[in-house]
Amino acid sequence: MTERLRFDAIGMVTEDLPASLAFYRRLGLDIPDGAEDQPHVEAELPGGMRLMWDSVAVVRSMEPDWVKQPGQNATLCVKCASPAVVDEVHAELVAAGSPSAMDPFDAPWGQRYAGVLDPDGYQVQLFAWQ
Repeated sequence: MTERLRFDAIGMVTEDLPASLAFYRRLGLDIPDGAEDQPHVEAELPGGMRLMWDSVAVVRSMEPDWVKQPGQNATLCVKCASPAVVDEVHAELVAAGSPSAMDPFDAPWGQRYAGVLDPDGYQVQLFAWQ
Protein backbone atom coordinates (compact mmCIF):
# COMPACT_ATOMS: atom_id res chain seq x y z
CA MET A 1 0.00 0.00 0.00
CA THR A 2 1.30 3.46 -0.79
CA GLU A 3 1.14 6.53 1.43
CA ARG A 4 -1.50 8.05 -0.80
CA LEU A 5 -3.98 5.36 0.24
CA ARG A 6 -5.08 4.39 3.74
CA PHE A 7 -7.83 2.02 4.80
CA ASP A 8 -9.93 4.35 6.93
CA ALA A 9 -13.39 3.09 7.79
CA ILE A 10 -15.88 0.24 7.86
CA GLY A 11 -19.39 1.26 6.90
CA MET A 12 -22.58 -0.58 7.78
CA VAL A 13 -26.18 0.00 6.76
CA THR A 14 -28.68 -0.27 9.58
CA GLU A 15 -32.44 -0.58 9.62
CA ASP A 16 -32.65 0.37 13.32
CA LEU A 17 -29.99 2.93 14.18
CA PRO A 18 -30.85 3.29 17.90
CA ALA A 19 -30.71 -0.49 18.42
CA SER A 20 -27.43 -0.79 16.52
CA LEU A 21 -25.79 2.05 18.45
CA ALA A 22 -26.97 0.58 21.79
CA PHE A 23 -25.44 -2.77 20.81
CA TYR A 24 -22.04 -1.25 19.97
CA ARG A 25 -22.05 0.92 23.09
CA ARG A 26 -22.33 -2.34 25.06
CA LEU A 27 -19.10 -3.36 23.33
CA GLY A 28 -17.39 -0.22 24.61
CA LEU A 29 -17.51 2.12 21.60
CA ASP A 30 -17.66 5.81 22.43
CA ILE A 31 -20.76 6.92 20.52
CA PRO A 32 -22.00 10.43 21.31
CA ASP A 33 -25.32 10.89 23.10
CA GLY A 34 -28.01 11.93 20.66
CA ALA A 35 -26.38 10.10 17.75
CA GLU A 36 -29.59 8.09 17.39
CA ASP A 37 -31.21 11.18 15.88
CA GLN A 38 -28.64 11.43 13.06
CA PRO A 39 -28.82 9.62 9.70
CA HIS A 40 -25.05 8.98 9.67
CA VAL A 41 -22.94 8.16 12.75
CA GLU A 42 -19.22 7.50 13.19
CA ALA A 43 -17.14 6.14 16.07
CA GLU A 44 -13.36 6.17 16.11
CA LEU A 45 -11.74 2.80 16.70
CA PRO A 46 -8.31 2.14 18.22
CA GLY A 47 -5.63 2.98 15.69
CA GLY A 48 -7.70 5.71 14.06
CA MET A 49 -10.07 3.56 12.01
CA ARG A 50 -13.74 4.48 12.06
CA LEU A 51 -16.90 2.39 12.25
CA MET A 52 -19.75 4.14 10.44
CA TRP A 53 -23.50 3.57 10.35
CA ASP A 54 -25.92 4.84 7.73
CA SER A 55 -29.66 4.41 7.83
CA VAL A 56 -31.34 2.65 4.92
CA ALA A 57 -32.94 6.02 4.04
CA VAL A 58 -29.51 7.66 3.67
CA VAL A 59 -28.26 4.88 1.41
CA ARG A 60 -31.42 5.04 -0.71
CA SER A 61 -31.06 8.83 -1.01
CA MET A 62 -27.82 8.16 -2.92
CA GLU A 63 -28.82 4.84 -4.49
CA PRO A 64 -32.65 4.76 -4.76
CA ASP A 65 -32.90 1.10 -5.82
CA TRP A 66 -30.57 -0.20 -3.09
CA VAL A 67 -31.63 -3.52 -1.56
CA LYS A 68 -29.62 -5.43 1.02
CA GLN A 69 -28.19 -8.49 -0.70
CA PRO A 70 -27.14 -11.79 0.87
CA GLY A 71 -23.43 -11.72 1.54
CA GLN A 72 -23.28 -7.99 2.23
CA ASN A 73 -22.68 -8.63 5.88
CA ALA A 74 -19.35 -7.93 7.50
CA THR A 75 -17.88 -9.86 10.41
CA LEU A 76 -16.42 -7.64 13.11
CA CYS A 77 -13.98 -8.98 15.68
CA VAL A 78 -13.63 -7.67 19.23
CA LYS A 79 -10.55 -8.59 21.24
CA CYS A 80 -11.40 -9.31 24.89
CA ALA A 81 -9.04 -9.02 27.86
CA SER A 82 -9.39 -12.69 28.81
CA PRO A 83 -11.28 -15.87 27.96
CA ALA A 84 -13.62 -15.17 30.90
CA VAL A 85 -14.51 -11.80 29.36
CA VAL A 86 -15.51 -13.56 26.13
CA ASP A 87 -18.01 -15.64 28.09
CA GLU A 88 -19.22 -12.67 30.15
CA VAL A 89 -19.77 -10.32 27.20
CA HIS A 90 -21.46 -13.06 25.14
CA ALA A 91 -23.84 -13.73 28.04
CA GLU A 92 -24.51 -9.99 28.55
CA LEU A 93 -25.32 -9.40 24.89
CA VAL A 94 -27.53 -12.47 24.62
CA ALA A 95 -29.37 -11.42 27.82
CA ALA A 96 -29.90 -7.99 26.22
CA GLY A 97 -31.60 -9.66 23.25
CA SER A 98 -28.82 -10.24 20.71
CA PRO A 99 -28.96 -13.66 19.04
CA SER A 100 -25.97 -15.90 19.62
CA ALA A 101 -24.15 -16.80 16.40
CA MET A 102 -21.84 -19.23 18.19
CA ASP A 103 -21.66 -20.18 21.83
CA PRO A 104 -18.29 -19.65 23.54
CA PHE A 105 -15.75 -22.35 22.67
CA ASP A 106 -12.01 -23.00 22.81
CA ALA A 107 -10.61 -22.79 19.29
CA PRO A 108 -7.78 -25.15 18.35
CA TRP A 109 -5.50 -22.19 17.55
CA GLY A 110 -5.47 -21.09 21.19
CA GLN A 111 -8.26 -18.54 21.44
CA ARG A 112 -11.58 -18.44 23.24
CA TYR A 113 -14.28 -17.51 20.70
CA ALA A 114 -17.96 -16.60 20.68
CA GLY A 115 -20.24 -14.77 18.28
CA VAL A 116 -23.38 -12.65 18.46
CA LEU A 117 -25.49 -10.87 15.85
CA ASP A 118 -26.07 -7.15 16.00
CA PRO A 119 -29.57 -5.76 15.29
CA ASP A 120 -28.92 -5.82 11.52
CA GLY A 121 -27.48 -9.35 11.39
CA TYR A 122 -23.79 -8.38 11.28
CA GLN A 123 -21.81 -11.01 13.14
CA VAL A 124 -19.57 -9.79 15.91
CA GLN A 125 -16.99 -12.32 17.06
CA LEU A 126 -15.53 -12.03 20.54
CA PHE A 127 -12.11 -13.53 21.12
CA ALA A 128 -9.23 -13.70 23.60
CA TRP A 129 -5.94 -15.54 23.69
CA GLN A 130 -5.87 -18.33 26.25
